[in-house]
Amino acid sequence: MTHTIFIDGEAGTTGLEIRERLEARGDLELILLGDRRRDVEARREALNGADAVILCLPDDAAKEAVAMIENPSVRVIDASTAYRVDPAWTYGFAEMAPGQRETIAAATRVSNPGCYPTGFIGLVRPLVSAGIIPAGWPVTVNAVSGYSGGGKAMIAEFEAGAEPYRAYGLSLKHKHVPEMTRHTGLERPVLFAPAVGAYRQGMLVEVPLHLGALPGSPSVEVVHGALVEAYADARFVEVASLEETEVLTGIDPEGLNGTNSMRLHVFGDRAGEQVRLVALLDNLGKGASGAAVQNLNLMLGLDEGAGLS
Repeated sequence: MTHTIFIDGEAGTTGLEIRERLEARGDLELILLGDRRRDVEARREALNGADAVILCLPDDAAKEAVAMIENPSVRVIDASTAYRVDPAWTYGFAEMAPGQRETIAAATRVSNPGCYPTGFIGLVRPLVSAGIIPAGWPVTVNAVSGYSGGGKAMIAEFEAGAEPYRAYGLSLKHKHVPEMTRHTGLERPVLFAPAVGAYRQGMLVEVPLHLGALPGSPSVEVVHGALVEAYADARFVEVASLEETEVLTGIDPEGLNGTNSMRLHVFGDRAGEQVRLVALLDNLGKGASGAAVQNLNLMLGLDEGAGLS
């Protein structure tokens, strides 16, 4: 059986990546509008005629597209931030919690996670669920991404020779904060310190913790063990061993580019009271297009890893 897919916003960075992952597959047929992609009626027909729609649009445009869908059988994946904390939508991080894959598979409306939240939630949610980090704990996350995550304007700016590193979100009101807070189970807004580097794609997301200040003073091994248990059956999330991590002198943020994988590290002196939790992922892969394809596969009852590496 061939499923029809419409990518609304296929000309953008995420849309192009998704199209590249889907167009060679024999089990899917893409609805392509070409020069008619700005034609409202052509879009309306495609939005209602596809088996599944992937929205790669700004928030307001995504909401307009959803309002145009009248066919109840159409399944929608939205890559914007418009619905990521909407309880009527399923959050599309398949590895986030037991049963999440099944919830995604049964859903008709799925919100694709943000790239930074994917790394942060991947690191923190298992520790909150295990009671290692209390829900009311003040948590800080530092992160750096390639400039492709900033859209066309930022891409043009950095490719023209912008500064090698830029801290941003300095107002502490980044739009990812509600998503990060809600889907980890935290009760206090996350302190998020993002940055962008002068390279195209790939990212590191880091959460430092003072273990000695946490209830029960958990050890490095306890923290690591909670992550290992959480992702024991995960296809695309790997927890590096403590032995592997201990010999590293650095992590290349481009190390998983082109994949839908995420690797988690727990750095810390086993006799000490501090850890640095670090997630490595491709902001255009597991942080965007890869996750969208993974969710699409689940929603259509296909192999979860079809078209992914």
